[in-house]
Amino acid sequence: MAHVILSKKCTACGSCADVCPVDCIKHSSEDSQYPKFYIDPETCIDCGACMPECPVNAIKDEKDVGSEDITEVEVNAKFFSEGPGYGED
Repeated sequence: MAHVILSKKCTACGSCADVCPVDCIKHSSEDSQYPKFYIDPETCIDCGACMPECPVNAIKDEKDVGSEDITEVEVNAKFFSEGPGYGED
């Protein structure tokens, strides 16, 4: 189970990416379809280090994402499978 960054809440501060031990949190400011940070569900080790670093509580465990935000799980994964993913740093 991976973590998900809820784009409605994310302020793109980057504090989550700074603490990720496996460098699976990426940002794309160039692509308006993907304007915030995203966590690679295939690489995330579910350590939770990113959660307390987020000042706006935008990071949830995938299993804790509510029905109103469930599409965020798919959008997050698509950032790596169809979007820029690891192509930008």
